[in-house]
Amino acid sequence: MAVALFGAIIGQERAIEILQRAISAGIQPDGSQAMVQSWLFTGPPGSGRSHVALAFAGSLLCDQGGCGGCQSCHLVASSSHPDLEVIRTEGLSLKIDEVREIISRASWEPSSSRYRVVVIEDAERLTESAANALLKAIEEPGARTIWLLCSPTVEDVLPTIRSRCRQIALVTPTTEAVAKLLVREEQVSESVAQFAARASQGHIGRARFLVREPDSRFRRDEVITMALNLNDVAGAMAGAARLMEIAATEAESEASERDEAEREQLANALGVGATGKAPAGSSKALKDLEKEQKSRITRATRDSIDRALLDISTAYRDLITVQMGVAGERELINEHLRETIVKRAATATPEEVMRRWEEVMATRRSLKFNVAPLLALEALLLKVRF
Repeated sequence: MAVALFGAIIGQERAIEILQRAISAGIQPDGSQAMVQSWLFTGPPGSGRSHVALAFAGSLLCDQGGCGGCQSCHLVASSSHPDLEVIRTEGLSLKIDEVREIISRASWEPSSSRYRVVVIEDAERLTESAANALLKAIEEPGARTIWLLCSPTVEDVLPTIRSRCRQIALVTPTTEAVAKLLVREEQVSESVAQFAARASQGHIGRARFLVREPDSRFRRDEVITMALNLNDVAGAMAGAARLMEIAATEAESEASERDEAEREQLANALGVGATGKAPAGSSKALKDLEKEQKSRITRATRDSIDRALLDISTAYRDLITVQMGVAGERELINEHLRETIVKRAATATPEEVMRRWEEVMATRRSLKFNVAPLLALEALLLKVRF
């Protein structure tokens, strides 16, 4: 059986083995229970949940089990396969109206494949009403509809939904595996690849970002250095403001080109002429686009803040590594900042550093709710001063 679509996935051998058995059972039914209609892919950020789910979807839609070279596989790669629905949540939540639309499309008969596959990349962002609507569809799926949900943990999904899904738990790829991937695909030096792999803690998307955006590496060092040098209230307040500034800059950078293209596309669709005036009755479309873009930037900003907090947490892990006396046996996550970390490690106990790490994790959790980011960061940095 062809398995080319799984070839680019690293560190998930056990999960791929399970999925390959399911693909075989689906293509050549043998009465086994390897193939089910609802799946839940879980794993830490960067483990490749959506990539594994899409590879599985493509393999199910391919007559050869995921050859990577046929028309079906090319359509999946270009996100244009008629029997594949991929739901990417770019806002803060996935609402019931969107889910109802998904359910409606999922009920269609496959046009060219054995199955109709629906991938929901951020199932943890379903609102309660949306999750309940999805539950009904999963309880009584169409005869040839396959649901693939992705979420960081099983606890992020309603118990009633996860109980009806076969669960595939992914793991964080090793530093060595990520570094080899970066050298091979990003054409970077071994030293840069090793740094990005360590700094990202196995998060492949984050590692690629660090490699492709040199400025992001400087901002990362700035955030870590700031956290390690905090010693007064003024510094904490200034640090929180700087974190917000960095997050806003990264969010705007990610969204600006796309937002402009979307506005231009909508203007053309509405027939905006040389006067620049939109025709009567188009205000709702313009407001909807503006709302969607604002929601996207809000999420991107929070994601950037979360990355910064994770970067700070790696510095605390390095501090404990130094304090436990094993820093000479292995590289630190932030090896290039070893001198700063060693100096700071002498000014606090492991218990104090661990408390700071716990405060960072608590703030990360709170930011998933409707908490003002600046206030949360100010409160955090006041607590973790040295």
